[in-house]
Amino acid sequence: MLILWLSLSGLFLWLELIYHVSGFGWKFGNPLYTIFVALAWAAVETLVVLIVKGKAKKVFFLIFVWWSIVWTGAQITYLHIFKQPMLWEAVFRGGQDALTNYWREALTGFLQVSPYILLILIPGIVFGVLLRKKKLKLPKMDSLQVMRCLLAIVACVVACVIDMAVGKAADANYYENYTEFFDPLTVIEEMGVHPTLQRDTLLSISSLFNNDSYQAKKDNKPGSGNSGTGYSGMVTPQVTPGVVTKPGQTTDPDGNEGGDVEVTPTPEVFVPKPHVFALDQETLLTLSDNKKKSWLAEYILNETPTETNAFTGLFEGYNVIFLTAEGFSTYAVREDITPTLYRMIHTGFVFNNYYVPLWQTSTSDGEYVNNVALIPDGQFSMRKSAANAMPYTLAGFFNRTGIQSRAYHNNSLSYYDRHKTHPNLGYLFKASQIGNLSEAEYGQYVFQMEGAKRWPASDYEMMVSTMPEYVNDDRFFVYYMTVSGHMNYNFAGNSMSKKNKEAVKDLPLSENGQAYIACHVELDKALEYMLQQLEEAGKLDTTLIVMSADHYPYAMTTEEYEELAGGSLSYGKDLFRNSLIMWNAQFEENPVVVNKACCSVDLLPTILNLLGMDYDSRMYAGKDIFSDHEGMVIFNDRSFVTDGVIYNRKTKETIWLKDETGNYIIPQEWQEDYLKEKQQDVKDRYQFSAYVLEENYYKDIEAARITE
Repeated sequence: MLILWLSLSGLFLWLELIYHVSGFGWKFGNPLYTIFVALAWAAVETLVVLIVKGKAKKVFFLIFVWWSIVWTGAQITYLHIFKQPMLWEAVFRGGQDALTNYWREALTGFLQVSPYILLILIPGIVFGVLLRKKKLKLPKMDSLQVMRCLLAIVACVVACVIDMAVGKAADANYYENYTEFFDPLTVIEEMGVHPTLQRDTLLSISSLFNNDSYQAKKDNKPGSGNSGTGYSGMVTPQVTPGVVTKPGQTTDPDGNEGGDVEVTPTPEVFVPKPHVFALDQETLLTLSDNKKKSWLAEYILNETPTETNAFTGLFEGYNVIFLTAEGFSTYAVREDITPTLYRMIHTGFVFNNYYVPLWQTSTSDGEYVNNVALIPDGQFSMRKSAANAMPYTLAGFFNRTGIQSRAYHNNSLSYYDRHKTHPNLGYLFKASQIGNLSEAEYGQYVFQMEGAKRWPASDYEMMVSTMPEYVNDDRFFVYYMTVSGHMNYNFAGNSMSKKNKEAVKDLPLSENGQAYIACHVELDKALEYMLQQLEEAGKLDTTLIVMSADHYPYAMTTEEYEELAGGSLSYGKDLFRNSLIMWNAQFEENPVVVNKACCSVDLLPTILNLLGMDYDSRMYAGKDIFSDHEGMVIFNDRSFVTDGVIYNRKTKETIWLKDETGNYIIPQEWQEDYLKEKQQDVKDRYQFSAYVLEENYYKDIEAARITE
């Protein structure tokens, strides 16, 4: 029994070692908990082998061994490709999609980690040989041995509990990551594959029987993280934006008949008004029939809303084209190679402190954040939202004004269940391929474009095929999910990189860097075509164009990405810095420069404010960038950036920012309280986002709204 237990324990620890080194190097987080879990699992499996009889002993033993090897191998490959651990939700919700759509990336990733795969195979081969040659004998049923196994299991479980209790008492990150705000990436890095699998399995089983949140404390009260400390983020400088044409005006300021009138915005004295809905508090509290809804009601009713400001309604009545750009990064942009991207990033609204965090489900989560301004809750939040009421999207607001919101994607209609999620967001959604759906039922939602089956497909061809459907409408809102910038970045397997190879051949970069920029040449062509068509239709001046990435190109190694960036990305959260396009032709000569910390979760409320929409700022985790609320960027591991600090929760590194005079933006005597306040704010926004999704809470908000 002892030999078997130690053998299985050794197997688990070997697998954990190889996994950790393959993904995170030699720096370990909490190996003690990993050891306790390995010993506990080994004791459980030893007990099973003890109890069963005959050939079943060998069968169960080999199943246990190879299951762990295969699972660890899959985790090594998945982490290498997606920079996230593979959870059960990914297996059951995304497995088929990944195999059918991204098999090239999966194969490439597997080949790249093959040396580690060979290493984890060694114990399985050794055990097989030892069993065959009868050098390893499986113990027979013995009541004393069974008792020893049970004692070992109890001892290991107690050790795990003590380890967690120590973490709780010491306010250690690993306790919160594992028990309260389950952070799979941090847990698998600090504790290992088997503890993560254990936690994920328990959560998956629990979700089948109840809907308890595992992302936040059940009894956590909304904190004061949104109250501010007197340091509001500044938008500087607010450059006079020049002449803006207001569509729909038929008289000039003197009352004369005429066409569109040019109006130059000038500072006006106005009383700011809060961006809120009128809510029947009694109804909202009556609907709060569980702890989560009670928490949400308390949070919303006590949340400080943003207010109208100088930018409110600046683009009222305008058209909007909003793009989520696959794998886009600032470093794809070169003035001579991607001139349209360069033009649109450096004119219009120029954001110098913009971030795009990487979430657990990469592209789908990137779309979710861009469209709903909530922080993703675990994996596949967009898919989960398909069953909910989602009235507060930009598409929803446009639809309620009688404007049909459209969405297009130059890939599969069914991938990530977009045929369900995007109509639920309010879009008439079309894609260039039908995926695994019925032609009879969904054929009408497929648009025809040249090279639809290329991988990746062309963003330019998508524009050519879709713009005629709306560009001549009186008013429109259109959303695009691009795909030309998708990994892998090489000239053999990426059709867009190969197509535009000539444009980048002289760049002093590796093939990876050249291919990355080359595939974004196609996005540049798409934007150039878009601007041309808008101008020809007379809609360029009255269209707001917004483009943000779904995530940075995580398929690159840090070294490859730094080569592309031309320098180190080790300061703060530089890896996630990006460019935001928020562009209107009338701002080209006089751009508005924004230095405030902001991110993709802020996009929706910012656009709603610019359009002058009647919305409730308390419904989102993001904030209007132009409001007087301090900027905040929240990351997947609950690190954050504000206008005063960069805080890395994992390493506890805190970088206090200074102003132009060299003084700390947050005075040193305020810093301790300020940091605690922002940490609570991050927790609240995470919990708010999770509970809204889990409880379908917008349905309750709609029921409590007081409308005229």
